[in-house]
Amino acid sequence: MDIKLLTPQDWSDYELIDSGNFEKLERFGRYITARPEPQALWNKSLSDAEWKQRTNAYFRKDKRNEERGEWEIKPQMPQQWFVNYRHENMKLRMRLGLTSFKHVGLFPEQAENWNFIYEQVKKIGTSARVLNLFAYTGGASLAARSAGADVTHVDSVKPVITWARENMEASGLDGIRWIVDDALKFVRREVKRGKKYNGIILDPPAYGRGPDGEKWILEENLNELLSLCHQLLEPRNSFLVLNLYSMGLSALLARTTVRQLVGDCQGESFGELFFTDSFGKSLPLGVYYRFWR
Repeated sequence: MDIKLLTPQDWSDYELIDSGNFEKLERFGRYITARPEPQALWNKSLSDAEWKQRTNAYFRKDKRNEERGEWEIKPQMPQQWFVNYRHENMKLRMRLGLTSFKHVGLFPEQAENWNFIYEQVKKIGTSARVLNLFAYTGGASLAARSAGADVTHVDSVKPVITWARENMEASGLDGIRWIVDDALKFVRREVKRGKKYNGIILDPPAYGRGPDGEKWILEENLNELLSLCHQLLEPRNSFLVLNLYSMGLSALLARTTVRQLVGDCQGESFGELFFTDSFGKSLPLGVYYRFWR
């Protein structure tokens, strides 16, 4: 059993500067943002005045809608900008933007999984077929494609697919297959078609809607989705990555849910993804489970 706390190392374009009072202060490239973070239960190390002075863009929640808000931006802050990420021969370039949902188009803690995906595909070879579900702006898809995989990228939001395509082009890549669809409906069809994949990446939200209004509830739908993914995954030379962001769900839960379906594997890793801010406070940012065989 291999339980790990994973934090990406040596990423010059990202830094968690401070965290606390349910917020986090981050640097993405040249620009510093402040936004809500429900797991930052402790006190800030810097004063509110220092946060305000350092920040280029500060996200303020809409009191009428907790899911949305607006960014207060300083004159030098652009609406869009780029960051770079490198690992071995993988060179990714991704566009960031200020959205009304507090996101900037990137979950930097996922860099540890990008490294894993890249290395697994390299081991399997350029014949590897990888399926990325709930794929968002495509960091994991780019990692797999950088290693030579045939990649299918599935997300239910068309503008997000467009964003991911821009990231592919900015990274000097091509050839990713883009699918706007509900993840559960898509894998049901793939099982009927008899398709097989060497790698499957799942990054499901707690709640969501498909392009035709399909309802996704993690606790209700995850088991069926994983069962279908088990049928799609090659029995050898394959890997799976599962991320869970919902507060209260554990890495052990993720492991048990996957392993009761897939059985034995050559190796596995599970635990928490996190960053430590410049004052030594470690901020958990989700749990993961991954296996390879």
